[in-house]
Amino acid sequence: MLEAAFAPGAVVIEIARQNEISTSLIYKWRQEAMAAVAAPAFAPAILLNEPAPATSRPEPAIVVELVGGARVSINAAASPGLVAATLRALR
Repeated sequence: MLEAAFAPGAVVIEIARQNEISTSLIYKWRQEAMAAVAAPAFAPAILLNEPAPATSRPEPAIVVELVGGARVSINAAASPGLVAATLRALR
């Protein structure tokens, strides 16, 4: 029923009549299906127990790798407000 309700040109009232259910139920199911697709997903965190290499510039404390290959690095010296704003922006 949901597949039919999402089809181009679908008329929910006709789908409801064919299946003898309330139109509001189909709308509710469609809304729940769309919310499930749009829900944020969590990625696993990987902790490394390797010593940090000696470099002249400090290594980032947090590195977020995005799906397209982009990276966001946050230095350990960053203010808590900057860290919070950066992580909120990534949602």
